[in-house]
Amino acid sequence: MPSSALILVAAGKGERAGGDLPKQYRDIGGQPLIALTLQNLMKAMDFDVIRVVVSADDPYIDAVLAKLDLAHVTTQGGATRTDSVRAGLESLPKFGLDHVYIHDAARPFVNAGLLRPLQTALETHQAAAPSLPIADALKTHDGSAVDRDTLLRVQTPQAFRRADIDAAFAAHPDTNFADDIAVAKAAGLSIKFTAGQARNFKVTYPEDFAKAAQMMGTDMSYTAIGSGFDVHQFEDGGMMWLCGVPIDCGYTLKGHSDADAGLHALTDAILGAICFGDIGDHFPPSDPEWKGASSDKFLRFAMDEVAARGGVLQHVDVTLICEKPKIKPHREAMRARIADLCGLPLTRVSVKATTTEKLGFTGRGEGLAAQATATIKMMS
Repeated sequence: MPSSALILVAAGKGERAGGDLPKQYRDIGGQPLIALTLQNLMKAMDFDVIRVVVSADDPYIDAVLAKLDLAHVTTQGGATRTDSVRAGLESLPKFGLDHVYIHDAARPFVNAGLLRPLQTALETHQAAAPSLPIADALKTHDGSAVDRDTLLRVQTPQAFRRADIDAAFAAHPDTNFADDIAVAKAAGLSIKFTAGQARNFKVTYPEDFAKAAQMMGTDMSYTAIGSGFDVHQFEDGGMMWLCGVPIDCGYTLKGHSDADAGLHALTDAILGAICFGDIGDHFPPSDPEWKGASSDKFLRFAMDEVAARGGVLQHVDVTLICEKPKIKPHREAMRARIADLCGLPLTRVSVKATTTEKLGFTGRGEGLAAQATATIKMMS
């Protein structure tokens, strides 16, 4: 897994929110807003380094961090948000970090469903941010229409390859930006917009505290379990792909894509849990685009759909049913590959094998079957 840093921007006064305290320290559900944000961030991802950027005269942050068992993670911010993020970046260790996630302290309902697609996006892009479409009609002050299809509502956390965002800030030392994606855009970095979530709103106005408190008191989450099953025939020659791992055994699995039965079953299990059809609906074997395609593309698609619905994958279990090849020598590599593709700890990925005691097509060594289950926590 790539190493990562979190920069939590908390140096503002939040005057639009009203009240006697800066908004990040006002109470929501019996704790300061910033504490809830940090708790949810640490549940969503295991960051290697955390920096909380605060104002120079902040008298509240130490007590908050002590209750969260966080020490020596603060750094002093600047006069603007851009200055504060720059200070956070400059406070990070010089080496050993691949990715940086920058988040507003006033967005407390962040979750893994937001972070995991950002991590995946950084495999192909230099910057990424969650976004939402605009549903309302847009007008200028003189009543002229604005094409809402050309616009996005952009949220945080915003994620970057560490070396690229450092260089982007260095290239614009005296410019203030609305957010960090704007810095990336000015520097010419490649940007990917992932699916945002309506619940990931920014507490800004007095009425937002009531909304946040209501969200904390109303748990609409549920656990969904999906199952998947796939079968493929053996054919001579080629390389067999199974659970994302190549196996050089002198024969392969016959199919339109790479015929990875393990990943196909797992993809169907995930799609089943979110009630979004099956692998054949989205990647039909009649479509030449998917001929020979690597099945990790199908699994990543399913994971993106989970994230778009605010879900969080909790656990997967794959059973391979075959007389051959022997699965045990490859099992740990399969678990590691699935964990990487799904953004799960290895302890939440199970791969096992069984036979049919020489019965049926698998018993005759004509092919193999795979079945899988996926457990997903859906937020609403």
